[in-house]
Amino acid sequence: MPTPNPRHPNFPIPGGPQLRAKGWRQEALLRLLENVLSVGEDPDNLVVYAALGKAARNWASHDAIVSALKSMDEDQTLLIQSGKPIGLLKTHARAPLVIMANCNLVGQWAKAEIFYELERKGLICWGGLTAGAWQYIGSQGVIQGTYEIFMRIAEKRFDGGLAGRFILTAGLGGMGGAQPLAGRMAGAAILVVEVDPERARKRREIGYLEEIAPDLDTALAMVDAAVKDKRALSVGLVGNAADIYPEIARRGIVPDIVTDQTSAHDLVYGYVPRGYTLDEVRELRRTDPAQLMSASRASIVPHVEAMLDFQRRGAEVFDNGNLIRTQAREGGVENAFDIPIFTEAYLRPLFARAIGPFRWMAQSGDPDDIRRIDDRLLQMFPDNWIVTNWIGLARRYVPFEGLPSRIAWLGHGERTELALAVNDMVGKGELLAPVTFSRDHLDAGAMAHPNIMTERMKDGSDAIADWPLLDAMLLCSSMADLVVVHSGGGGYAGYMTSAGVTVVADGTEAAAERLSHALTNDTALGVMRYADAGYEESLEEVAKKGIGYLGVK
Repeated sequence: MPTPNPRHPNFPIPGGPQLRAKGWRQEALLRLLENVLSVGEDPDNLVVYAALGKAARNWASHDAIVSALKSMDEDQTLLIQSGKPIGLLKTHARAPLVIMANCNLVGQWAKAEIFYELERKGLICWGGLTAGAWQYIGSQGVIQGTYEIFMRIAEKRFDGGLAGRFILTAGLGGMGGAQPLAGRMAGAAILVVEVDPERARKRREIGYLEEIAPDLDTALAMVDAAVKDKRALSVGLVGNAADIYPEIARRGIVPDIVTDQTSAHDLVYGYVPRGYTLDEVRELRRTDPAQLMSASRASIVPHVEAMLDFQRRGAEVFDNGNLIRTQAREGGVENAFDIPIFTEAYLRPLFARAIGPFRWMAQSGDPDDIRRIDDRLLQMFPDNWIVTNWIGLARRYVPFEGLPSRIAWLGHGERTELALAVNDMVGKGELLAPVTFSRDHLDAGAMAHPNIMTERMKDGSDAIADWPLLDAMLLCSSMADLVVVHSGGGGYAGYMTSAGVTVVADGTEAAAERLSHALTNDTALGVMRYADAGYEESLEEVAKKGIGYLGVK
């Protein structure tokens, strides 16, 4: 039975043994759609996160998707175009059940203003990364990545730990909301600025944020006390980062680490410019989006200039993937890209080995299923420090949102090995229901984004989008249950293409075949993508694991 959802009463959390579809493969995908809305930012408008990242184009499309998933046979494939179901076609039982293409515009037309025009006409919607592919699992979906970034910085700059260190950041939305908990798990005192008081309250209610300070003086005093005591602490402050960052800099305070995860990618429906109330911004979205875009870009200029000021004075400053540097440069900050991107600065050695954010969701709705998988994971990979450390921390700190889920950074072979073990557990009745496996789109072979994932690639292949397209086609031929190709919407229009995958472990031999082919080939392509760019770690992985990379120069 579904579980009541106090945050969104009209969107219960799915779960239980009862099927509404003709099989668990279809039922699991239906539950994933329900789940992203149950944990979404604005489910009444189908928005999951990032201002415009939607689960379906409109409610008619949503209802038609639900109807198709309930009625379709296992040898049919549902086609979805930008959140709208187009057709249900006869394929075969090994074909994907769902194939999506969301928000893909032809190159010269892939611009924010064209996206907004098409979106207003109801012809397109942006799926974010995991929103439109029904793979979002709440803030937990990005929390380990945020934690790993902080820990790589700790290794690089602070003797391996962040106790007694001050992190300054902003944004408590569906992605940024992971930051305060990740900072606290890393041992730091973290201050997160958020313009929307409701978002700050939500993060405190679900346990991701400890305190909300009434003003900047109090917030800084709380952080200072925690730093002196070397005590982990997360503090939220309601305000505009474009005001707060420059004021902190003016006071001569230099945090140890500075970043930002506001919705700077979207100057209309995301970022809130300083000097404007939330109500004024909502009105301008309707009446004068061009004015709002101009005001947002003008606000980002002092926001980023303060980040650069912190960097000059010794702080470790990085872009967390929200295009804030790009917006600042277009606003006149010529050296905005002196701030590095997190992928290149901290995580590329992991991605070069196809180690990235893998995730699984218990379709039973029972947290004990996740705990049982945790136990199996720890038995299987006792020498993998990233995994064993994370599972211990996640069990202690990370609350479940929606369907009980877990994320762990696993690489080539490891993902397949775990998924097959879990599929065996389902088949033996050790878990109450099937488990779905997915990953973030920010993965080794799955994303081309020259200002985030593929910035400054060793061979200069930053902008080549062939890799995620190859990944999607490979996943279809590898029998995945859901395959999607996404491109950017809003301010991300023209900046990115990514591929996503979901595979259902229902305990059958057919599921084992799908999991083995899809997950193995997905990470193999990721290793080959970096090997082709000349990364030594990838070439080592090819040789060590027998990946079929041809190595043509």
